Amino acid sequence: MKRLRAFLYVQHLLGIGHLARTSRIAAALVDDGFDVTVVTGGAPVAGFPGPGVRSVILPPVTSSDEGFSGLVDLQGKPIDDDFKKRRSEMLLQAFRDCRPDIVMIEAFPFGRRQMRFELMPLIEAIDATSPRPLLATSVRDILQERVKPGRNEETVDLINRHFDVVMVHGDPAFATIDKTFPLAGAITAEVTYTGLVAAPPPPAASERLDVLVSVGGGAAGKHLVSSAVAAARNANNAWKWCLITGPNLPKDEFDAIARDATPGLSIFRFREDFASLLTGARLSVSQAGYNTVCDVLRAGCRSLLVPFAAGGETEQTVRALMLEELGLATVLTEKDLTPEGLAQAIEQALVAPTPSAHRLDLEGAHHAAQILRERHRAWSLKS
Repeated sequence: MKRLRAFLYVQHLLGIGHLARTSRIAAALVDDGFDVTVVTGGAPVAGFPGPGVRSVILPPVTSSDEGFSGLVDLQGKPIDDDFKKRRSEMLLQAFRDCRPDIVMIEAFPFGRRQMRFELMPLIEAIDATSPRPLLATSVRDILQERVKPGRNEETVDLINRHFDVVMVHGDPAFATIDKTFPLAGAITAEVTYTGLVAAPPPPAASERLDVLVSVGGGAAGKHLVSSAVAAARNANNAWKWCLITGPNLPKDEFDAIARDATPGLSIFRFREDFASLLTGARLSVSQAGYNTVCDVLRAGCRSLLVPFAAGGETEQTVRALMLEELGLATVLTEKDLTPEGLAQAIEQALVAPTPSAHRLDLEGAHHAAQILRERHRAWSLKS
């Protein structure tokens, strides 16, 4: 039987959530017998997209600020038309080299509009290919609210004209797409739920911690980092604290924080065993990004969420409040984040009941691979 070829596109701009989720799906596709090519367009991150896949790295771009207002290269220089043209040509060449049966684009057209300059030529190339590959968009369960008039209509129009499947990486028992995308009912492409794309269950922790503070990629959590360092310094107890700042925190800032630390607080830029550490922590303190929440749900530990809300971001706040409603987390808003506010919230979270057992589906990567295989089979018969 012919091995199916899958071509995955992902662009991470600020955190590494999009990259981590796509990498997990890529690994599940490899396990399911696919030949997989992953095209990445952000700053390189060690360990991603992972073994067993063909990796194509476009000249990296990142966001110029927390509001995603512009694209810059890794030196912080705004990208020009020549840079965009070079990326677009590389992406098209990677597509032609792969000759895929299935293409999966992360976030677009629900998000990543900044990448239209290369994604629209790719989509046109897909439409012009015979036999045409199946085209899926890959989105998380809770979307950023769009305030600009006409944006949602444009998204629906692009999906209905070009895409075959909308893969929503969530458990419909937790969140359905219509909760944060008001025009979901107008989508004519098939909408399917994969479950949450969590990492596999980690090995048990080799150490016990009282408070484990983590900031995802670290590009957008400096206030949480500084508040945690101060809260640990002022804590009048013998707790074991651990702070993981994320790989994107500038080195001089990391060094300054490490110098400031009290003996009960260990500080790391990154821990490969983060998911394991969670299983041995009395409390996780983090933002409410998709991947961190998946790790916390997997570990089953108490959780204090401080959702990222800069630049008009709504997605993490919605997720955090929904988890709080289910008794799976406590929430501290960014506006209430001070060393004193954090210390108080930590003490309250530690005496809260252990999270009630949840039944949310965390096997989204495995289900995504199955769904793509089945949809491709049905698609081939139809065409």
